[in-house]
Amino acid sequence: MYKFDVIVVGGGHAGVEAAHAVYRSGLSCALVTLNKKSIGQMSCNPAIGGLGKSHIVREIGAMGGIMPIATDRSGIQYRTLNTRKGDAVQALRVQCDRDLYKKAIQNIIKETNIRIFDEEVVDLEVKNKQVCGVVTNKQTLMAKKTILTTGTFLNGKMYTGEEIKTGGRLGDTSAIPLSKRLYALNLPMGRLKTGTPARIKLSSIDVSKMEIQPGEKPTPWMSLYNRPKKHQKQIACYITRTNKKTHKIIEKNIHLSAMFSGNITGIGPRYCPSIEDKISRFKDKDSHQIFIEPEGIKKDLVYPNGISTSLPKKAQEDFIYSIEGLQNSAIEEYGYAVEYDFIDPRSLKPTLENKKLKNFYQAGQINGTTGYEEAAAQGLVAGINAVASILNHKEFVLKRSEAYIGVLVDDLTTHGITEPYRMFTSRAEHRLMLSQNNAEQRLLEKAFKRGLVTEERFNKFIEGEQRYQNFLNATLSKKKIKSFTNKLNNKIKLDEQKSVLSLLSRTDVNKDKIFKTNKSNQGLYQRAITEHKYQGYIKKQLREISKTAKQENKKIPKNIDYRCIAGLSNEVKERLEKTQPTTIGSASRMEGVTPAAINLILIQIKKRENTKQNA
Repeated sequence: MYKFDVIVVGGGHAGVEAAHAVYRSGLSCALVTLNKKSIGQMSCNPAIGGLGKSHIVREIGAMGGIMPIATDRSGIQYRTLNTRKGDAVQALRVQCDRDLYKKAIQNIIKETNIRIFDEEVVDLEVKNKQVCGVVTNKQTLMAKKTILTTGTFLNGKMYTGEEIKTGGRLGDTSAIPLSKRLYALNLPMGRLKTGTPARIKLSSIDVSKMEIQPGEKPTPWMSLYNRPKKHQKQIACYITRTNKKTHKIIEKNIHLSAMFSGNITGIGPRYCPSIEDKISRFKDKDSHQIFIEPEGIKKDLVYPNGISTSLPKKAQEDFIYSIEGLQNSAIEEYGYAVEYDFIDPRSLKPTLENKKLKNFYQAGQINGTTGYEEAAAQGLVAGINAVASILNHKEFVLKRSEAYIGVLVDDLTTHGITEPYRMFTSRAEHRLMLSQNNAEQRLLEKAFKRGLVTEERFNKFIEGEQRYQNFLNATLSKKKIKSFTNKLNNKIKLDEQKSVLSLLSRTDVNKDKIFKTNKSNQGLYQRAITEHKYQGYIKKQLREISKTAKQENKKIPKNIDYRCIAGLSNEVKERLEKTQPTTIGSASRMEGVTPAAINLILIQIKKRENTKQNA
């Protein structure tokens, strides 16, 4: 019988980050997956990053994670989104070569001592409400901690019209026995839905009738460390649109869609709806954008982002042929919807350990999220905390003011979900401080202390920070000017000489003309401009965080009896008892929990503390 420190079930984005975090911490790890050839598979759109999501990827990278490294080894188009807006909400999106991304992940895993088992987990070893291992279709594996990252495979079913197949994605089987076991353990289970569009041969598409969408130049990087020597070959994407004819075809066949026929009961993602949902919900729209995104450099296949569907094959053909540039499409793979089981994330601690089953962690779509990035972040958190528990280290919980990952975990464990959860910058109330460009400044030291990044990398970071401070103090602060040119190219005289640094926060300064940059200090200067542009707002935000921190982090006793707190409504009592928030901050963000209710809880905690002191 094999014994490990940690067992990770599932080889998707959550699973590989969890396993690699355990490896970096020096403990033994087993990765159990239905098909080892599918480790790192991009089941949906082969793209990483985007609005709110690139922030997460950079945070994963700052903590030694592997997603940004694999992204840069496979990236075939890079584009920064929201460039007309401030630095805090700008986001890098990378179109990847699907095969190269999977290859990159598998190569990274091969360089470790992670033991891979190409087996199906059919049961959990549970003793005294503690998970101590897993039972596969071949053997029993024991571990101190178990992390479940099953994605869409728990009782997964795929729908194309009335055609129903079991599986978490095309070509893979479904984890049915494990799902039954989780239900038998009385965990709070539910059903969710996601979907994918048809895949079309690029050679059959007339891209001349479409808007070209080139990549960004100079080409940026997603990873902050361990970059390849050069980018992969960069290629263009394209944009086309649905039309009135397309919509009529879909409306005519919508009753045959699995979503609208009643076959699927699971809730789908509101922010990434199927084309049937779009036509049904937005009847006033004559057209919807479709992004034609190549799946690889050498692959004659595109992902038509925006027309996810579960319509029958014939209906898919009809509406696709009605779209400009797609009239002669050769469909390689038809679109389908996937329905799968998930566990209510409110059943988790902020460490992502299950409240009911000790030593049992969950990460990824099993927690009700959607997206590679959200899954990978959870895998990282679960892996770090499994290690921390084994080594008797302090639990790893990021605050909402520290990272988007902190926002993600807090949202899930406090609020739960009503639909598949995805990240947006708007979810982070302290987003001015959480740029995708300052992830290392926020998180690298934390990662180093946990053994997640090497001393070499940490020292290079420290050297870089020192170089930046020297640039501010020895260069920008000492360089004095009497006048500057504004954005209208007018010369503005100053009452006295001022340093370049003191002018960077002014909006009327033409930054390009007050300081001559070279290759060695260009990045430093741009960082200085950004930081000083927002420094007033950031200082204000820091004051707000400091003001609320004491109350935010106040622990709620585990054995508190909400039923005995007079003044709380029965509804609030029920929600608090079900979720069991660990801090006042978590409780305050729960739906229906008012400031008045928070005050009542604080009074109760104070009474308990006074009783203990007087005892």
